[in-house]
Amino acid sequence: MTLYYRVNLFFQPPTMKDIPELSQIATQVRRDILRMVHAPASGHPGGSLGCTDFFTAMYFNILNHNPDHFTFEANGQDMFFLSNGHLSAVWYSVLARSGYFPVNELATFRYFGSRLQGHPTPDKHIPGVRIASGSLGMGISVSIGAAINKKLNNDSSLVFCLTGDGELQEGQIWEAAMFAAAKKVDNLVVVVDYNKKQIDGPTDEVLSLGDLHAKWQAFGWNVLEMNGNDMANVLQTMQQAKDSCNKLQPVVVLMKTEMGAGVDFMMGTHKWHGSAPNDEQLAKALSQLPETIGDY
Repeated sequence: MTLYYRVNLFFQPPTMKDIPELSQIATQVRRDILRMVHAPASGHPGGSLGCTDFFTAMYFNILNHNPDHFTFEANGQDMFFLSNGHLSAVWYSVLARSGYFPVNELATFRYFGSRLQGHPTPDKHIPGVRIASGSLGMGISVSIGAAINKKLNNDSSLVFCLTGDGELQEGQIWEAAMFAAAKKVDNLVVVVDYNKKQIDGPTDEVLSLGDLHAKWQAFGWNVLEMNGNDMANVLQTMQQAKDSCNKLQPVVVLMKTEMGAGVDFMMGTHKWHGSAPNDEQLAKALSQLPETIGDY
């Protein structure tokens, strides 16, 4: 049992799960995503499906967090920020499945008056959500502020942020990258969902990102790469990212994913970035993802 700085309680991180358990959870989360966007006929299934293995690994094995003691300050706990907020479906599913709020609330996704809006917002008082992330480009900047705050408060826990590769076309991303390296914000891990697709098409055709590894390295970051759809590789690389913290450099992980991963007809195309399946497509998709731990 670990006692963290400035916290008046003992906090035991969640029990680690093995890869078969994590894979079962990830399959169920993918079912959640599909059903969530189908019901209101609105949402972003492609990127959510692609990042499911990452979110599952983070909330069930990597993050030091306690769903029963969520606070905005997260004293003594790791913080996670979702910069590309349109991936809300996967985040809500994993938050619910890891104990932040009831799983059956997922059925309210994107409905009028629901806490689970298309883009997360803290004014809905959703446990686990600390910022609004509808507009792209701001998550890394917020994460840097949170990481600096932890240092000022002698809190040894870490800050994680997920951003999209298309989001890297925003200028604020690179201002934040320059600042974090210059100020040695080394308790920060940024993960880029590097699926090479965005709502208007392939990133290379919309606005080429060039050599991302070389760019982040040139900005002074420690750059790691991983296959975001390989659970073992996600676990190994994210642990490496944690071990690389507090060494005078921020860490970035280029996470190669397949948009729509887990559903054959949604993979290999940007068309499911922001489109919901109809009844027939939902049934076909769910047939590829057997129910594992129970639908909501």
